[in-house]
This record gives sequence, structure tokens and C-alpha cells, in this order.
Amino acid sequence: MIFPIDLSRYHPVSFDMDHLSPDPDQLRQLECNIGLVRDSIVFFTAFANKKGLGGHTGGAYDIVPELLILDGLMKGGTTVFPVCFDEAGHRVAAQYILAALNGFFPVTDLLHYREFDKDLYGHPERNDKKGIFFSSGRLGHLWSYVNGIAEAHPDRAVILFGSDGSQQEGGDAEAARYAVAHQLSVKLMIDDNDVTIAGHPSQYMKGFDVEKTLNGHGLRVDAGDGENISVLFSRIQTALKQSGPVALINRRKMAPDVDGIEGSPKGHDVIPVPDAISYLRRKGWTEAADMLAEKPVKAAIPVYLGSTPEMAKNRDDFGKYVCEIIQTLKNPKNQILVVDSDLEGSCGLHHIRKAFPDIYVHGGIMERNNFSVAAGFGASPERQGIYGTFSAFLEMVVSEITMARLNHANVLAHFSHAGVDDMADNTCHFGVNIFFADNGLLENDNTRLYFPADTRQLKAVLHAIFHDSGLRFIFSTRSATPHILTETGRPFFDEHYRFIPGKDDLIRSGDAGYIISYGEMLYRCLDVVESLKARGIHVGLVNKATLNMTDEDMLIKIGKSPAVLVVETQNEKTGLGARMGTWLLEKGLHCRYSVMGTRRPGKGGLAEQIPYQGLGARDIENCLMKLIKN
Repeated sequence: MIFPIDLSRYHPVSFDMDHLSPDPDQLRQLECNIGLVRDSIVFFTAFANKKGLGGHTGGAYDIVPELLILDGLMKGGTTVFPVCFDEAGHRVAAQYILAALNGFFPVTDLLHYREFDKDLYGHPERNDKKGIFFSSGRLGHLWSYVNGIAEAHPDRAVILFGSDGSQQEGGDAEAARYAVAHQLSVKLMIDDNDVTIAGHPSQYMKGFDVEKTLNGHGLRVDAGDGENISVLFSRIQTALKQSGPVALINRRKMAPDVDGIEGSPKGHDVIPVPDAISYLRRKGWTEAADMLAEKPVKAAIPVYLGSTPEMAKNRDDFGKYVCEIIQTLKNPKNQILVVDSDLEGSCGLHHIRKAFPDIYVHGGIMERNNFSVAAGFGASPERQGIYGTFSAFLEMVVSEITMARLNHANVLAHFSHAGVDDMADNTCHFGVNIFFADNGLLENDNTRLYFPADTRQLKAVLHAIFHDSGLRFIFSTRSATPHILTETGRPFFDEHYRFIPGKDDLIRSGDAGYIISYGEMLYRCLDVVESLKARGIHVGLVNKATLNMTDEDMLIKIGKSPAVLVVETQNEKTGLGARMGTWLLEKGLHCRYSVMGTRRPGKGGLAEQIPYQGLGARDIENCLMKLIKN
């Protein structure tokens, strides 16, 4: 398969620091290169979208002018550390095409962007052989690291690409103060496009101004038009010549000149395929447009024994069920505050915003602050805060969780994207340390961790625990899950089901041993149990939706069986498996025991992440049979 954008017209341009602007021929070639690279980004991100892999378009498209100017200055011998670090990992498509153009891998590899085992993940993961020299993806985490690079290389300028979104993170404020105090030669290239996932910062965070913020920290700041290429060149050159930290704020609409996503939060994510086709035809790339227009080959949908073919997403239905409960309250305005961290669509909170806008806050990209705001609101018995973000970012708010607990706060926190299933953004976005939330002291602690198996159980869980005091954490996956069925084929969590915190659900009985699971692994384990049952091997299955409480009766029941296997997608070092083994031993129960969880960095793709971790159905069956036969 060929790459359908004619990159033979791309010719690298080397720039000399002694010239304040490119000569006319260089400028023409630079502008040609910018167009080719931007067109390519639109194409191969849309090509990934066509395959269902997603992949962010707009941010990568935006920064191409700065990236190619800096690449040219590096080629011209400018004393710059030879890496364009980027703290916004979703712009990785720009890193990949630059690495390809610089000869690290064939351009045709871009056709496999975000595919499994192709090393072109949804966020950059360091791979020097591929020309990716840093890992990023969690906003606000890279500037301090780059400060360290600058400390190690005081004779060079160090480049960091930022954004108006990443600059909302508190970590960047600390990094800014450090860079100024130590006069580090860090040069920021900030794409200020007034777009984040949930909206426009100028609207939801009035008063926030990147230029004033960085000026206040003591940086030299130069704000200008990111699309005026010759002026942009001079501004970058001047910043490199100045001593100490300098921030270039490059203002532009998100994805300029791309109909359908220009200036819109839609541009943060991957461009819709029809919009990409229209764009590419307008640019004259007929073959590229035709490739996108071809109908994708649909993968076969696997059938799992013991659950429905229909699937639903807990992460989205969370908001719908919370709305049902809020409707029963007499005065929601005085009782509830919902604080979003720019991920409302991913956590289901947009349903609450639409139904109850007066109790909803666009908190921006400030996870630590937003959790504590929710906790402060919920610091009296009659009130509670509701909070949502990705499970990977739970690691960022562990200290805030402790302080909320010490202040007797009431918070219902939804952490979506737990585990690894369908996680194309890959390792930096794996939500595999959710048990870090359970970090209180044992005495009188009422922190609770809940991970429902399907949307029916999610509804039952929320109705049971909504008015409880303390910190309640609901976890969900990025992927959809089917509905769990009884042995007679009815929904297990039907209208008669009542969730009791701390009580485990006996999904199937068995005498050969038991599997303990929850969340998105429960239906996979049920498939294994039903398959073995058809062969005369009766294995039990327990759903442990309350992760951090022991069900004494169930513990004794499974502990007296021949073997127990815990299956989860949490980190094997920190997950349920480590706790369950301890609980069994404390009861003097010595069954054969094993744990299956996440133990490897990701390899991209979507559904491939589970089997890559050794958590496929046959892997579970093989591990279980070894336990049973020992």
C-alpha cells in the first residue's frame, strides 16, 4: 500500500540563525512542506478513524509550522537540544510524520497509526530507534522534566511545545517558577487555539490568560499569529537567541482551513472521515480521499457465553443514572455540585450538564483542584460533590483524596477508562492503579471502591450508595460491556436485584474452584466458566463489585474450594489479587491461588490490549486448569 500524499515534493529546509528571515525560495519550500505535512496528518488520522482506532487531528495539524521551522534550525546547526518535546501527547501524529520524514521509518508506516503492535501509539512513548525521544500524554507532567534536561545541558536551548489546555495544569505553574528562578534556557511553543475537549477556555474559564499567567511567573512572553510563517520564523529565532526561559504564544483557530473542525472542540479529537474526504478532495488528493471512502472491513464481533450480544457503556450511563437520582431531590442546587475536568463526554457528565446546568461546573484541566472543590462543597452532611475524570489521573489526586477524607468530605467520584480494554492512547492512559484511592487508615474508614459489571448493576450501585457519606469511587471502562445473564438466560442484575455494599455476587456455583472478577473481565470469565461447564468442569464465578471490602461469607465459601483465581485488568502489583490473597490467609484458608492482571506496557490497538496482557479467554482457562490439576 502506498502513502497517497505525494511527499516527494517535501524537501527539508536548513535555516541559518544569522538570517532573520528565510529567503524567498526557502519560504516557498517551507510553506509547501507545511501544507504537505498538514494534509498528511488529516489523511492518516482519518484513516485510523475509519478503522475505528480514533486519533487526534487538530492539535497535531496546528503545530506543524513551528515544528518544521525548529527542525530546519536544528538542521542548520543551531545550538538546540535536538528534540522537540511536547507536553500535549494527543499531538503525537506530528511527531510521527516528522520522524518518518527524517528517515527513522518509512512513511507508509503511518498507515498503521494507532494499530496494535506498530509502535505508533495514541500518545508518544519513548522509542529512540523510531525517532520518538520522549514519552508524554498526561498534561502538566513534561515541563518539569524538560527543566531537568535544561539543567543537564546548560549550553543548549531546550524546546517544549505546550498548549492553552496544558497550561491549566498546576504542574506547569511549578515548572514555570523553577525555570525562571534558575534562568533555564527553556523555550516554550504554545499553541493557543482556545479549544479543549469540553469547550473554549475563554468561555468556561473567564480570567485565564496564558500570556498574563506566564508573564506573572516572570517569563519573557511573545504572543503572535501562528499562521504568519515569516513572522513566526523571526519570533522563534529571537526566542532562541534570548537568555533564560521564553514563551512564544502562537494564536490560531484550532485546525485552520479544515472545514468541519476548524475552531471547534471537535478538532481536538480525530477528524470525521467525511470531513477529511472533503478536505482532501479540495486539496487535490483524490487517491487519499478515495482510500478513505472505501468501506472498512468490519471485524467479527465475538460471542460470549453467559452474556447478551448487546453492549452498553457504563461510563456514559453513569450520568444518565445520576440524573434520575437528582430528579428526586427537593433542592439539588443546595445539595449537589458537579465538577468536570474537561472530560464530560468521556465520563457521562454531559448528561448532567444538559439536565441540571445550574449545579454543573466546567472545571477545566485541573484535576487536583477540581477534586478538592468537589470535596469542599461536600464537607457538610447535607451536601456532596460529584467529580469525574480518567482512572489514569487518579494517581494525580491521591493527596487530595487523603485531605478530603480527613475533612470528612462527601464525594461521589467517577473514574472512567479503568483498566486497559480499548485503550488506544496506550500505557500513559492505562487506569491500572485504582486501588491507590483506598489509602486511608483502617479504623473508621468509609472509603468505598465500586466497579460494576454492566450498566444494570451500575444503576443498582448508584441508587444504593448515592446518599452514603464519605468518599465513593465508581470505576468504569472505556469499552462497552454486555449484560450478565443468569443460567436461565435472564439478566442477572434485573429489576429485583438490590446492591448491598460489601456483598459479593455469586454469578455461578462450582465445585472445581472459583474465579473472582469484576468490571469488564467478569463477562469474559463467565464465558470461560460456561465453556468449561459444557465439558463437565464446574467452576464458580464471583463478581466482586465492592473492591475494598471483604464479604466474610463469600470469602469462606471460595477459600474452602480447591482453587481460587483472581482475574482483573488492574496492575498485578497493586490490584485486587494482592489483597484477596492476604484476606484468604488471614482466615486460615489455604486454597491454591493465582492472580491474572496487567503486567506489560501496552502495544496499541483496541481489543488487542486484553489478550496482549495474557487475559484472553483461553489464557484464563489455561491458568485455571493448571490450578485445578495441581
